Amino acid sequence: MTPRQRRPEPDPDDSGAATPDGDSKATGDSQTTGDSRPAPLLAVEGLTRHFVARRGPRTHSIVRAVDGIDFDVRPGETLGLVGESGCGKTTTGRMLVRLLEPTSGRISFDGQDITHLRGRALRPLRRQLQIIFQDPYSSLNPRHTVGEIVAIPLRVNGVRPPGGITRRVRDLLEIVGLNPEHYNRYPHEFSGGQRQRVGIARALALRPKLIVADEPVSALDVSIQAQVVNLLRQLQRDLGLAFLFIAHDLAVVRHFSHRVAVMYLGRIVEIGARDDIYRNPQHPYTRALLSAVPDVARIGAPPARIRLTGDVSSSLEAESGCRFRGRCWKAQDLCATREPALAHRDGGAQLTACHFPESGPPR
Repeated sequence: MTPRQRRPEPDPDDSGAATPDGDSKATGDSQTTGDSRPAPLLAVEGLTRHFVARRGPRTHSIVRAVDGIDFDVRPGETLGLVGESGCGKTTTGRMLVRLLEPTSGRISFDGQDITHLRGRALRPLRRQLQIIFQDPYSSLNPRHTVGEIVAIPLRVNGVRPPGGITRRVRDLLEIVGLNPEHYNRYPHEFSGGQRQRVGIARALALRPKLIVADEPVSALDVSIQAQVVNLLRQLQRDLGLAFLFIAHDLAVVRHFSHRVAVMYLGRIVEIGARDDIYRNPQHPYTRALLSAVPDVARIGAPPARIRLTGDVSSSLEAESGCRFRGRCWKAQDLCATREPALAHRDGGAQLTACHFPESGPPR
């Protein structure tokens, strides 16, 4: 595992959110570490996923979609996973919920190794670990009513809640901000934001401990995004949920996450407390990403955006050195021969994979 990072304090206006020491209602039966913090609910070590890309009947290459990543998520915490499209975020999320088989590495959930669970052995895990998909329409069966969609996890797992399944489904719809009378409507009768709320209700049906949210607001109107994110925050406070929040919108991630991990071409290049990442990014790639976030305080000022040039390294074959060096303004000969380890750099609280890290707040 990577060295332990300092975790942020909760937002001043977010008294019910999970704290670095773990909210009492979120820790459940989890064991605690020697420093009194709850043990990780989810721990990932050396996780990889390689795909075969065929170039012809006899030739092929290996696509290193995820190539050795380490992180953990503690009870009640939100870890934001950010990066450009194609960096391996969604592949990572699908491996965690066992929709994709890892090539190598280890996934531990609540102290259990779930890396290669299959079939019936996965059923208990499904109650504890759920996913919210990016596209709220394609993830819902158009032939089923909303009530049937939310009830399916309960029926498949043999759950018989007090008052019956119908009552439980209506309660879930109300929890996510939908009218319980919508029970008999079909997905096409709802807006995009309402469909995503249905997906959230389905994920909550089995009372999970952790939810992988795979870009849950990227397909929604900007006016609806804040409503859905605020709903997820409220659910986290009320139910003690932990989240792996996958997104490319850094403003949304800052609003929702306690810690942030930045991915580039299948590797995590920086990970740490939210405030450390946003106020003092050390990896050049992180700094370039943050420079693209609109800042109303800079209206009328000279543009501060960092425009990356150069060639993107290929993920088809293993390469020596830093994968970002072809686009990095700080690259030197060392970057081409030695891959930087994810470690503390220049006194920074976060972990950074860079031989020549940046220092100071973004300009």
